[in-house]
Amino acid sequence: MKCDAEDLMPRMLPVEFGEGSTDVDLKAPPRNPQEYLRQVQLEASLCPEVAVAQIDPKKLKKKKQTVNASVAECHAAPVGFCPSLSWQRQQVGHFSDVRQSIAKNRKHWSSHNLDDNVLMPKLTDEEGWKRFCLGEKVYLGTSPSHTDAEPEAALDYSKVGFPPFQSIVSRLNQSTVLMVLETLITWFEEQDFIPQLGRWLYALLACLEKPLLPEAHSSIRQLARRCAQLRSTLESQEDEKLPALNLLICLVARYFEQNDLADQPE
Repeated sequence: MKCDAEDLMPRMLPVEFGEGSTDVDLKAPPRNPQEYLRQVQLEASLCPEVAVAQIDPKKLKKKKQTVNASVAECHAAPVGFCPSLSWQRQQVGHFSDVRQSIAKNRKHWSSHNLDDNVLMPKLTDEEGWKRFCLGEKVYLGTSPSHTDAEPEAALDYSKVGFPPFQSIVSRLNQSTVLMVLETLITWFEEQDFIPQLGRWLYALLACLEKPLLPEAHSSIRQLARRCAQLRSTLESQEDEKLPALNLLICLVARYFEQNDLADQPE
């Protein structure tokens, strides 16, 4: 027996069909509210009860087609590498103060003129943002060792990357903040951690508005997992990367409430 949906659910906008209502022209614009509602009802009555998608099986064989998806777990901190709960709370409080300061002074800093050598990339220029944030030496893979670095090189921001000055990050809207954050996290997936990357990740997280968009959730969780994975490979608690990795994990888990990724002190 065919089940009529109208027998189960009352109409939210009851409009009776009068004489000639079956001759309603769906292609013509309605002349009044009643005619518009009649068009809507007629269109609904013409829709099939069951719609079947026509899928081409050949398209499912492409390399980019994802059949099975797995979610990587977050590596637990090795013994002695996990920060204390009081340290985590202290970092969250300081981070909250930084965010409030940026929001309060955004208009002031964004009105400052940038130096002539600061040429910010376009929104869609991912490679340009990598070069801008990390510098040509890191981007091109020619970063010298600490012993070979020239003292004056630190002043050439095109080579070592522009720091996330407030006059720069205050100019970034949320679309740009998220795009640059995703770009740097993707780069980090295949590269080692460097201080310049940490400074930019911290600044971008400080500019990321809440509530988070779904893509922002995914990106920061990816960041925390990568930090935890890299931390698990460290051989010493004195490694200079450890505080920065712990800090990023802490902010993602504690401030942005991704609690399942949070470090649990021994």
